[in-house]
Amino acid sequence: MKPIKILLIEDSEGDILLTVEALSDSKIVNEINVLKDGKEAIDFFEGSPPADQLPDLVLLDINLPMKSGHEVLTYLKNNIKYRHIAVIMLTTSSSEKDVSRAYDSYVNCYITKPIDSSDFMDAVIKIEDFWISIVTLPNK
Repeated sequence: MKPIKILLIEDSEGDILLTVEALSDSKIVNEINVLKDGKEAIDFFEGSPPADQLPDLVLLDINLPMKSGHEVLTYLKNNIKYRHIAVIMLTTSSSEKDVSRAYDSYVNCYITKPIDSSDFMDAVIKIEDFWISIVTLPNK
C-alpha cells in the first residue's frame, strides 16, 4: 500500500491536533498538510500545484474562516483538474441542509465529528481504514 497525501482543511487547533495524531499513529505513512481557512485552500489550488503536490484525499470542515467548506468543495468539484480528488466533509454540523448541500456539490463522504475526543480519534482511524486501506484512489 502506497502512502497518500492528505490535505486537512480545518481551523480548530484541537481538531487539527487530534486528526494529525490519529493519522500519525497509523501503520501507513501518510503526508499530512494543514490549511486553516477556506481562502487559503482555494489559493493553494488556484496556484496550480504540480501533480505530485496534489492531495489524494481532502478532509474538509464546513465552518471555516474567509471561505466556507461548501465554497471550497464547490471550487474543487467544479474544476476538472481537481474533481477526482476524494473530499470528506468532516464537520460538527449535522444539519440536513449542510448534508444535502455537500452531497449536491459531489462530496464523497459526509461525517459529523463526534464530540468526545476518543470517539473523534476513532472516527479518523475509521476514515483512514476505509479511504486509505480499502478504497482505490485514482492516480494523479
